[in-house]
Amino acid sequence: MEKSDQMAASLCDRLQRGELLNRDCPSREVLKRLTSRWSLLILLALEDDTLRFGELRRRIGGVSERMLAQTLRFMEEDGFVARIAYEVIPPHVEYRLTGLGHEARDRITGLADWIETNLHQIMDNRRHSSTEE
Repeated sequence: MEKSDQMAASLCDRLQRGELLNRDCPSREVLKRLTSRWSLLILLALEDDTLRFGELRRRIGGVSERMLAQTLRFMEEDGFVARIAYEVIPPHVEYRLTGLGHEARDRITGLADWIETNLHQIMDNRRHSSTEE
């Protein structure tokens, strides 16, 4: 492959993938939203379920109504979560993962499993670090 072809292919790859290390790349905003504690927990909590707001809040635990609503709004805007509103009284709204949400969940499940597997070692490191100071 000629140098100009390599450069064009490299540029094409970068544009398709995004440049997370570039502060002006919009992929950073997606990263920020998707990797927040609450977004990751929503992805895990919805796994293969469709849940109402209150059910989702109870499953996650510790999230305020305001933070959950804001995070769900962001996740819906980005296409990770679908909001299903039923025309009944009182209003009935459910949330479920979209195809993109399932893909993201599949990616973060490995991280969640790794954290759980290594939690004791991480906590030991924290304790050891705090005793040295």
